[in-house]
Amino acid sequence: MSATDVSSTAVEADVDEPGTAERGPGWRDRVTPPRLLRLLAPALVFLGVREVGLLALSWMAGRNGSSAGDALRSWDGQWFLSIAANGYAGVPGNLVDAFGKRSAETPLAFFPGYPTLVGWVHDLGFRLVPSALAVTIAFGVVCAYGLTRLGTIIRGGSRRVGLVLVALFAGSPLSIVLSMAYSEAMFCAFAIWALVFVLQRQWLEAGLACAVAGLVRPTAAALVLAVGLAALVAITRRQDGWRPWVGAAIAPFGLVLYLAWVGVRTGEWDGWFALQERGWDSGFDGGAATVKFSMDVLADGRSVLEVATVGLIVGALALLAIGVRRRVEWPLLVYTAGVLVMDLCSNGLMNSKVRLMVPAIALLIPIALALAKRRPSTAVAVSAAFVLTGSWFGAYAVTAWGYAI
Repeated sequence: MSATDVSSTAVEADVDEPGTAERGPGWRDRVTPPRLLRLLAPALVFLGVREVGLLALSWMAGRNGSSAGDALRSWDGQWFLSIAANGYAGVPGNLVDAFGKRSAETPLAFFPGYPTLVGWVHDLGFRLVPSALAVTIAFGVVCAYGLTRLGTIIRGGSRRVGLVLVALFAGSPLSIVLSMAYSEAMFCAFAIWALVFVLQRQWLEAGLACAVAGLVRPTAAALVLAVGLAALVAITRRQDGWRPWVGAAIAPFGLVLYLAWVGVRTGEWDGWFALQERGWDSGFDGGAATVKFSMDVLADGRSVLEVATVGLIVGALALLAIGVRRRVEWPLLVYTAGVLVMDLCSNGLMNSKVRLMVPAIALLIPIALALAKRRPSTAVAVSAAFVLTGSWFGAYAVTAWGYAI
């Protein structure tokens, strides 16, 4: 099945048999409102939920004397916007690392995929911030169609499962980054479609999507692991000929390419990791810092965001265990477990833990499968409560909370 076939299946578009165009109804008769609604449903669900999140952001910004527009380009957004406008060498000196320091190599900590694309749109004559937000929104819609397809092809799945999955993803805690000048939406779009292609055994497409994801976020390491292992299984079973070999070979290309380039620029073979360690005190510690943070927060309990962060970490681990028990497809679990390991087993900014879990999409699958089996009123009510809670949490994090996410 080709990528074109996937798109056609996802939207279930009608395809005429050869020679019927002359005697069949015109395209205006075929594009009926129900069919159009079905085609647009994933985008409408995603954009509708994100609009709720933006309304919550506007409300919280007003209550805290700030601007929703400033919030959408805050923290890492400033780095991405500066790189998009001026390149790595032109980032202004007032942008500093977590220790208030800055070197010529500091901007290299941010992967190039998202700011490069934003820069291209900006070069067409559009203003910088709208260009960044448009890129984010566009990739969010791409995520929505990928999730709809994923929900259809997983074990026990259906189109309803896919649409519920879209709503949960768009309204998850700190899904506010799916509306900000952040790279999560772009990464998730390529990651979700790479996993869809893996489940459909489209190895070339999976490898290519994974390779591009590697230019967007370091989280692509978890995706490379999932795609590579799935391709290895296909190879050992002698399935699909040469395609899994090529898919596995190209999957890590983007990630390795950027890490190698940073190594050359810094003169250190582990240059990107050294930048993270020096600038953000971020390195793999097996989860010791996360455990200490959780114990300290639970003993103190004075911060709403930090207590909620601990609760969400525990909830994520529980949902991963439920996914294993519910026999969610193992490539999805491998990828999601990899995302959680990279997030929870590193030190650095504890306030970013929930944001870094946004790409862990398999955590939402057990919830989507359960809700899709309930009465529509129950599914809508639970989804609405989930979305409202997630919208408040995201708005609080970028308006009332005073530290980076």
